[in-house]
Amino acid sequence: MMGKKRAWIFFLLPSLGGVFVFVVCPFADVVRRSFLTAMTGQFVGLWNYRMVFGNMAFRTAMKNTFFFTAFCIPILVSFGLLVALAISRVKHIRLLKSLYLFPMAMPTAAIVIVWKMLFYKQGFVNKYLQGQETALMDYLGTEAAFYLLAGTYIWKNMGYTVTLWLAGLMGISGEMLEAAKVDGAGRMQRLFYVLLPNLKGSMYIIVVLSFLNSFKIYREAYLVAGSYPHESIYMLQHLFNNWFVNLDLDKMAAAAVVCGAVFLAGILLLQRAWEQ
Repeated sequence: MMGKKRAWIFFLLPSLGGVFVFVVCPFADVVRRSFLTAMTGQFVGLWNYRMVFGNMAFRTAMKNTFFFTAFCIPILVSFGLLVALAISRVKHIRLLKSLYLFPMAMPTAAIVIVWKMLFYKQGFVNKYLQGQETALMDYLGTEAAFYLLAGTYIWKNMGYTVTLWLAGLMGISGEMLEAAKVDGAGRMQRLFYVLLPNLKGSMYIIVVLSFLNSFKIYREAYLVAGSYPHESIYMLQHLFNNWFVNLDLDKMAAAAVVCGAVFLAGILLLQRAWEQ
């Protein structure tokens, strides 16, 4: 028994040490810097936080990021489940999983080039509309940019989500579904009373991973529209990048603490809701 405990200790200590050195300590330093000025290191209390909350760009970026997450994740999770249910009966499921994971393997630069070719004002979509005698539209310079970015995120993460759903579906006993079918349960009843309760753990992991992956869409938005895109896709990552370029490190530190607290509270509330 003692040997097992020692093995666990020696196995976990390097990982815990790495997390402490490369995650906990840097974030603790960010918290400390959020109460200081960037240039002189003078203690200013909550002044940096007042500057952040009074900044219009921060409020816009926070609102857009929240709306993007709230819009994309339900679509991604629900549509991913529907696709997983549809292909779970297919024989050559391994080939299908490989095809669904293909978008994640595509380089971001290649995706951006295709998006520019299609949706720029001189792109293929507008060329087609011009032939139909329809008014041209600057998709990347209007509200449509948000839906293009949301579509990119959903398309790129759909395969990963479907694969996770399939892993959860394969863990459900077929005998349980057959017993429900024998008892007279219809397709929708089996979905809501057998499948979904047994997929609760998988759903939690998928939602959390989708939430974290929603903050990785910055590369596409930055390469397509630059540091100052249309207001609808001006995200927190744009804000932090612009503050870093301008060396507003004190505001960056305060905003990072605020965002970290909000994200942690969101994940904890999600976990509590799942447990109940």
